[in-house]
Amino acid sequence: MAPAPPGSQQIPYPTNLPFRLISKTIGQGAYASIRKACPLNAPKPIIAIKFISKDHAFKQGRLTPKQLAMEITLHKHLGKHQNIIQCLGSGEDHAWNWIAMELAEGGDLFDKIEADEGVGEHVAHFYFTQLISAVSYMHSKGVAHRDLKPENILLSAQGDLKLADFGLAALFNRGGKVRLCNTVCGSPPYIAPEIISGRRSKRPDIVDIGYEANISDIWSCGVVLFVLLVGNTPWDEPTRRSDEFKEYVDTNGRTTDELWAKLPQDIISLLRGMLKLDPTTRFTLDEIRTHPWFTRANPYLSPSGTSANPVGLATQMLSSLRIDFSADPTPSHPSTSTADDAMDMDNDTLPHRSHAAGIPATQPETPISDTPFDWERPPRLAVYDGISASQPTTANSAAASLAPVSQETLDRLSEDPCLSQFTPSASGLPLSLTQAARHFADIVPSHSLARFLSPLPFRLLLPLLAEALHRLGVPVPAQAEPQHGWEREEEAWIRVKTVDGRKQGLNGHVVVERFAEGVVEVRFVKASGDPLEWRRFFKKVVVLCKGAVLVPG
Repeated sequence: MAPAPPGSQQIPYPTNLPFRLISKTIGQGAYASIRKACPLNAPKPIIAIKFISKDHAFKQGRLTPKQLAMEITLHKHLGKHQNIIQCLGSGEDHAWNWIAMELAEGGDLFDKIEADEGVGEHVAHFYFTQLISAVSYMHSKGVAHRDLKPENILLSAQGDLKLADFGLAALFNRGGKVRLCNTVCGSPPYIAPEIISGRRSKRPDIVDIGYEANISDIWSCGVVLFVLLVGNTPWDEPTRRSDEFKEYVDTNGRTTDELWAKLPQDIISLLRGMLKLDPTTRFTLDEIRTHPWFTRANPYLSPSGTSANPVGLATQMLSSLRIDFSADPTPSHPSTSTADDAMDMDNDTLPHRSHAAGIPATQPETPISDTPFDWERPPRLAVYDGISASQPTTANSAAASLAPVSQETLDRLSEDPCLSQFTPSASGLPLSLTQAARHFADIVPSHSLARFLSPLPFRLLLPLLAEALHRLGVPVPAQAEPQHGWEREEEAWIRVKTVDGRKQGLNGHVVVERFAEGVVEVRFVKASGDPLEWRRFFKKVVVLCKGAVLVPG
């Protein structure tokens, strides 16, 4: 842990860009970082630019120029669809490739879904319907995604689903001729079993007998639906090494797992159809679209497939986010991540492989140590404008008793929708917020909800955070004791590199900085990994630090 390094790029971006950059990093992927941009002579439209470092991707990593060219070609080939991020253009110079894309203004969908709880049937059905619409369109264009998972599912400003990241996409149908794919790729909790069960006699990432990528996409959609409903994946990986998957297979889908017990029978019948081991008997898109649960009425879904009630949708989603301070912050899966697991992954360039089973993939991860720490700070909400720095007073709050916070600041904090997740019930959602809202983004912010505020000064808060991370098995540098300069600089960061409950890599930073008079903000900035697992990790740290969390009231 150390003062945050300056946010500067080691290699300057191209100077001949046909747009101007207007943000720091808002996202990170394999070999890439993403920033906002707009036209050279106008403030709008705001778009997203994905920058790929040629040196890191082609020389140090496993990406080839041909693979990148294929990603751009297929993304452009998809054209425009309301549930797919549109590719607007591309270019390069000697050091960088860049791809201009539609900006997902609503941020990450699964950052707004409660871990281990999921969302109600209406919300799950709404997003599943839009996911199937996106996948159906892709398949009609002959393209399979091959990496369907929460990391690649974003939101528009109105809360509609936007499918992203086509780095592993493949053309499976050209001119009516279907071709099989041989590359082993995807994330183990979401990957179809036929991709990883095939014989690999020549290379570990190539199966001898190919698979139909469009049918494998159906399996991944089924797992995503399961996650929407219960806030967890059904298994670590679709092999008999996973006890949960083994029971699913042995019982022919009639598992006794408690996660499945939460689901109504009509949903289970749809999931069983999508999660059939034999690809030839797996539900087709037509069978999914005609299933009774899929065709059910939904108050959030318009006839055109877009959000019919963005404010109601946002209110429902935000109301379902709750942090239970009495919870036991222990791993929610049988497998447990440890500091040794994370250290073993330091040189791992295959983030999608199962840490336990050695499932390979083809899309490596950008090592965080090679990426400048220049993440975009979330915009401060209007409720914080003009917060007074006057003499603080003691507030009527258990957390506030740890340090004096001005009543004016506490009153403003009660209007922040992000902080409603710390109240015991949905009544914590500010009434003034829902009454004034006109758009999805008026209630659910685009930036991550993984943040909390604390009245503790840096010298007390930082050791508490380090201890919480240590208890969760996250390696923290030995010099993680408060050092001279933190309180003066009023900013610190802790690098997080660990393994989540499903044995996948989880990377990012915990950023600590002054927020207002007597208040410090702690933000959990995910660089890579499953967003639902990142929220689960955030919740555990919050519970371990509960005495330092400021709860407006």
